[in-house]
Amino acid sequence: MITRRTFLKRAAGAGATVAMPNLIPASALGLGATPPSERVSLALIGCGGRGMGEGMIYTSSDRCQMVAVCDPREDRRTSAQQRFNAAYAARASSGAYKGCAAFNDFRDVLARPDVDGVYIATADHWHVPITIAAALAGKDMHTEKPLGISIEQDLAALRAVRRYGRVFQYGTERRSTPQARHAIELVLNGRIGKVKSAIVISPPSVEGGSATPVLPVPAGWDYDLWLGPAPEAPFCNDRCIVSGNPNGIFHIYDYAIGFIAGWAAHPLDLFQWWADNAGLTTPVHIEGTGTLPASGLFNCITSWDVRCRYENGFDMRFLDNTTAAKHPGLPGITDHNAATFIGEKGWLSVSYSKLLTNPASLKDSIITPDEIHLQRSASHQLTWVEQTRTRQDPVSNIESAVRSDLISHLSDICVRVGRPIRWDNTKQTIVGDEAAQRMMCRPMRAPWQSLMKAV
Repeated sequence: MITRRTFLKRAAGAGATVAMPNLIPASALGLGATPPSERVSLALIGCGGRGMGEGMIYTSSDRCQMVAVCDPREDRRTSAQQRFNAAYAARASSGAYKGCAAFNDFRDVLARPDVDGVYIATADHWHVPITIAAALAGKDMHTEKPLGISIEQDLAALRAVRRYGRVFQYGTERRSTPQARHAIELVLNGRIGKVKSAIVISPPSVEGGSATPVLPVPAGWDYDLWLGPAPEAPFCNDRCIVSGNPNGIFHIYDYAIGFIAGWAAHPLDLFQWWADNAGLTTPVHIEGTGTLPASGLFNCITSWDVRCRYENGFDMRFLDNTTAAKHPGLPGITDHNAATFIGEKGWLSVSYSKLLTNPASLKDSIITPDEIHLQRSASHQLTWVEQTRTRQDPVSNIESAVRSDLISHLSDICVRVGRPIRWDNTKQTIVGDEAAQRMMCRPMRAPWQSLMKAV
């Protein structure tokens, strides 16, 4: 078994062995019609609400098996282990099952030869480090959004996934719904005419929070591992999702960049799905304004209004929905999140939950067989499982994930430096602004920076 120390040495030297998917152990017998040799064995890393909500979907198929769970909080991993074991016991011919192991440290999970893929549902600041570690260990990954907490991390994740040939699925599950796919196909097939511009909105971040009082670390909580690559900080209620403010960690800059990436990942991804197929990559000119909290523990940008211009002159406007509400003339802004496409013949707005068009009849338009059709994914989770076997790129692949996440980071940096910035798509860097360029990277506590150096 690879020890934690050995794993990090291997990562630092980029010498990790890349393994093809392994066979699930014989303990999985009796759980369904699929032979054990054909099941994909999975592990859940991050057993909070999101991890369990999505993770339990994997138990609905006998094509895969959750063989391990991992969380630095003992209460969460123990609860997750019990839930998975209970779900499989209900299907087993014996009526009993204890094949799901629980781990504190994700490195111990990645060292297991019987794990083929991992679902990464940690806090944001762990998404990319664990994605890279998984790639180095030869595991496929379904990684939650947003992607990284810096541009450097996003680009490192892209290198790792492609260098080690892993099947990466981004956690933007809206792409696996017929409504969203139909919406983007309508735009690509010219139902609103030539697209002249686009607007993306999402909920704003929140301000407030307090680093006091400092609290003792609860028993069974590996707080140092929970912090991981983030700076050392005192344990407190609003930082650590104990009670009272369950979203605190998503608005602290050490662990995230706020809802400009967290919630915005949904509508930005829908915009990016169109952009990928319309020949757009990453905007080259970004300018706008926003608001940073003047006090409190939560220090991510709370509101923003940014314009992103692409190399061909196309403009996309990116706002939080509170700011958008101050501009009642914006078309399609009827939900708290949306990607709206404005064309010569009308507009189309698609959100996490609905599709609106003008004229209204557009949404019922049929896409004929000879028109553009996007990749179909019946289930964001289970289709990915099949693709780990076929080695096909998922509907939300790493390139698209990076491009949509870069919009968030470039917008965040633009607001923080208080001036327009320029992005070079060839060099993959901010140009002409040293201060903005430095913000592409985040310091990481030792030894986690070694993962970035590995790719």
